[in-house]
Amino acid sequence: MSGILDGKRILITGVLMESSIAFHTAKVAQEQGAEVILTAFPRPTLTERIAKKLPKPAKVIELDVTNDEHLDRLAGLVKDELGSLDGVVHSIGFAPQDALGGNFLNTPFESVATAMHVSAFSLKSLAMACKPLMADGGSIVGLTFDAQFAWPQYDWMGPAKAALEATSRYLARDLGKDSIRCNLISAGPIGSMAAKSIPGFGELADVWNHRSPLEWNMADPEPAGLGVVALLSDFFPKTTGEIIHVDGGVHMMGA
Repeated sequence: MSGILDGKRILITGVLMESSIAFHTAKVAQEQGAEVILTAFPRPTLTERIAKKLPKPAKVIELDVTNDEHLDRLAGLVKDELGSLDGVVHSIGFAPQDALGGNFLNTPFESVATAMHVSAFSLKSLAMACKPLMADGGSIVGLTFDAQFAWPQYDWMGPAKAALEATSRYLARDLGKDSIRCNLISAGPIGSMAAKSIPGFGELADVWNHRSPLEWNMADPEPAGLGVVALLSDFFPKTTGEIIHVDGGVHMMGA
């Protein structure tokens, strides 16, 4: 039986742990017929080790999305491996510790700037680095955490995700003429490496224990990965600039 990504070539960032949405996206993408290439930073060897748990081998390229040299060489390295791309997954986010955990009013601009660069501007950087490989169009999918609300402990990652969501809409606007779609999955909390770096993350995640209409399992990133794969497929040919919630329904609950 053919898969929904048969023949597609997909670049996926952010595979750092088997428990991550990015890993499960790569796993499902391969199961659905895609050729997958991974990027990693700052420890490509960690991603190479995790990649061995995927159904098929996947090449790992070192990529720091804040490094212009890395971005400039990306298209050439991917072209040598896959020839072209049909999809790109942005699963990158970082904020210094002083930008998280209840320190919102005291965070210095330098830390805010880092969070914005890595977590939001990098979507544009990655899209433009990969655009030469998407001459026939394609799909860019990023991961957000609903930026409509001020979450406990999330602090400056909240505005960074809001910037990511706005960036996705502007990319959708400007890349549409090239038949490139740009959408986001807004996932519920997952016990990933990024989540574990947020002081007091348990307080944030506890919201789902009380407000999610559908039972939410923080140890199961696959539902979000399935959402990403769906947006990478041809099943949404005219959907762009959208945010699809895979959060058990928390986003639509009132007080």
